[in-house]
Amino acid sequence: MYASLMELSDQVAHLFLLAIPIACISWTITHEEVFREPRDFCVEKSKSSNSLPKRKFFYLFTCEYCFSHYVAVFFLILTKYHLLYPDWKGYLIAGFALVWIANIYMSLFGFMRAGLKLEKLDADFGEIKLKATKSQEAKMNSTQSIH
Repeated sequence: MYASLMELSDQVAHLFLLAIPIACISWTITHEEVFREPRDFCVEKSKSSNSLPKRKFFYLFTCEYCFSHYVAVFFLILTKYHLLYPDWKGYLIAGFALVWIANIYMSLFGFMRAGLKLEKLDADFGEIKLKATKSQEAKMNSTQSIH
């Protein structure tokens, strides 16, 4: 239904747009502080559970790539989005394409965020150096005024 009603350019536009919330949800659950406690629990269970299925189940909540597959399936069901074909092949292609684009978005976000963190660290280091320099100058001025 979906693919037969849409031009290829519209399908591609939907691909790039639907990948945004998939990336957002996947990244937030697997990286952000708001989900740290459940993620830490899942990390522990993914390492300590006795059975392989349990370890893999809990691991999927710690890996943005793995988790994005499940989020993509949810969005495929929610939107009935197909890519290229109006049947199950369209769902399959759309699923893998959505995961691929979402992971490109997450990689770009990760690089951008790492760059911002590095800039903040540089600024913090510069501020510490400035405070240390001012402190040394103040000490030198106070010892010079005594003499």
